[in-house]
Formats: sequence, C-alpha cells, structure tokens
Amino acid sequence: MARKKSRRPKPAPKKAPKLETCFDCPFCGHPGTVACTVDVKDRIAEAKCGTCKESYATAANALTEPIDVYCEWIDACEQANDGVDLRRRGHAEFDDDGYGF
Repeated sequence: MARKKSRRPKPAPKKAPKLETCFDCPFCGHPGTVACTVDVKDRIAEAKCGTCKESYATAANALTEPIDVYCEWIDACEQANDGVDLRRRGHAEFDDDGYGF
C-alpha cells in the first residue's frame, strides 16, 4: 500500500525591510536630522534638516520614496560643487600641497 502524504505548512512570507526616512545632513553633518516628506496629492517632495534648516524640494509622483528625495538632493549638491577647488577659495583647512591639516 502507498503511504499517505503528509501536509507541511507553507513557510511564512518574509517581510521586506523598511527604508529609512531620516538621513545625515550634507551641510552640517549631523546624523539623522534630515527628514524627507512626500506629498503625492500636491506632487511635492521635500527634504529638510532640523538643525541647519537647509532644505531641498522636488517634484514627486506615486512611486517617489524618501530615499529618492535624499539621493536627488545629494546629486544636486555634487553637481553644484563640480569644478570647485577649495584651495583656490582660500580655505584654511588645506595647506600648500592640497592635503588637509
């Protein structure tokens, strides 16, 4: 005679990890002070630092997440700083050979 098949319970589905909504400020450097909000109704996404009050706003859609807004802000900062040489601007933290302290 054939054996009866045993029923095994299916494994529970794993939950996806949640993405962060608070990040480090690119201007003042404080950890976890940038809060990102996405308003899909008004189609505006904003990232704002609670310490130095710097902010960045961009257009949002239904798929926009807070990490996307923060990454856009970082990309915009890098694009604005392209070609800026700190040695020519007279910053004291760089000596003659271009290395810090």
